[in-house]
Amino acid sequence: MGRPTHAPRRSVQPRGGAGVRVSWGALLDAGACVEVLVLPFLVITIPWSPNITHLGPFLLTWHGLFTAIGILVGVQLSLWVGRKIGYDEDDAYTLALVGVPSGIIGARALYVWERWDLYSPNVLSIFAIAEGGISVWGAVLGGVLGALLFALWRGYPIRKGLDMASFGLIIGMAIGRIGDLVNGEHLARASNLPWAVVYTYPDSPAFCWSNPLNEFCRLATNGGGVGPHHPATTYEMLGDLVILGVLFFCLWGPLKRRPGLTFFVFLVGYSVMRYFVTYLRVDSADTIVPGMTVPQLTSALVVLGSIWPIVYLLRQPPIDDDDAPPPPPPPRAGRVPVRRG
Repeated sequence: MGRPTHAPRRSVQPRGGAGVRVSWGALLDAGACVEVLVLPFLVITIPWSPNITHLGPFLLTWHGLFTAIGILVGVQLSLWVGRKIGYDEDDAYTLALVGVPSGIIGARALYVWERWDLYSPNVLSIFAIAEGGISVWGAVLGGVLGALLFALWRGYPIRKGLDMASFGLIIGMAIGRIGDLVNGEHLARASNLPWAVVYTYPDSPAFCWSNPLNEFCRLATNGGGVGPHHPATTYEMLGDLVILGVLFFCLWGPLKRRPGLTFFVFLVGYSVMRYFVTYLRVDSADTIVPGMTVPQLTSALVVLGSIWPIVYLLRQPPIDDDDAPPPPPPPRAGRVPVRRG
């Protein structure tokens, strides 16, 4: 007799006597059945529409609502911090009026730049911000740059202003991510963790993106909807809240009275967190350099640019006012200052 054309199935038999013979194939089949039956109950299902209502010609979405709430809360937190550190309240309000629209312009500009192939056929679509499409990094860079240039022009305290702005930026981003979670705004890689999310409303971007990104959502079934995946934007929201706590520690902890340090710690903290969370994102998979997406490259450059200011500020003695002139050097030993007049 010839050899069998395929290897026989291995089986498991308990020691010490007769027992039930169980094949490895049966175990795998049973595991697959358990996954199919139990997995739907171990994920978070989000069934809501990303749209709330129409207000005349305008469409109110959860993303837009929480973005607006984030801006309002961020401005109020920055003003509160400004009062605590002695920043003029009128100047703080003025900076907010400049920084917020600058951030919106920067957010839209970077988003369009990343996806220029989609907007180049119809340049006017760039201004359709109500339809969605903003970049968080664009908001940070645009808002900070606009407010910084205005503060330099008006002679406002710079380093205290940056510290004050960092609180509003991080809490605003955290609140805005709630809207991303409800909307299914950003698709992430597949996951079978208990906190994985699945969107069932057809208008949700995560639902609509299931087909072109199906290789990243292997748990998707029946060709529709999207399988459970990581809530990447929620990870980012939690990271933002951790960074907020670090900022409070920097501004009022052992490292206090170093204006500017809190802002650069914010930049490094957010950059590092965003760099690694982006690995879970699928919708930002386009690379600008090998192995790096646009958000990752931006994060890496911001970290490199923030290291020297942090080292410099840590080596300086604590001061109360970032606009105060530096103290005069002490007289040399053995010499007595000569008083004139």
